[in-house]
Amino acid sequence: MSKDLERFKDLSLAEHFGRLYRLWRNVVDAELEPLGLTYPRWTALWKLLRLGGNISQKALANALEIELASLMRTLGQLEAQGLIERRPCTQDKRARMVVLTTAGSDLLAIIEAQIMKVRVELLAGISTDELIELERVLSIISKNVNKKLATINTSTTDLI
Repeated sequence: MSKDLERFKDLSLAEHFGRLYRLWRNVVDAELEPLGLTYPRWTALWKLLRLGGNISQKALANALEIELASLMRTLGQLEAQGLIERRPCTQDKRARMVVLTTAGSDLLAIIEAQIMKVRVELLAGISTDELIELERVLSIISKNVNKKLATINTSTTDLI
């Protein structure tokens, strides 16, 4: 092992990423709890907004990287809160579209303000240049992970 790689032997980078993700999520969850939103609810709303506010249930589940069955309960809760509506798809009657309501859009403005407030607090003391470098490095790691997963998926399908 080269000297550069040797120093990573004891560094649990993946553990740090996982822990940071959980801590960050816990802070956001605590900030959004007074709005009556759990993690699955606010992330579904957030992703729906980012995808245009009108998308199929299946596409939303894929974007959230969860099973459609797991999303159905959350969508039912959001619908009961009046934050979304589910409508038949005009192109495919089997599909259901998830649409933000006015109340959902209004709540998302509050959610976004809270998330941005948390982001500013959690990134305090980090310069813009450091954040740009962090994004660059994380992008490289993501590309490497996806490349490795593609290799693993290819090699496992070869075994079938």
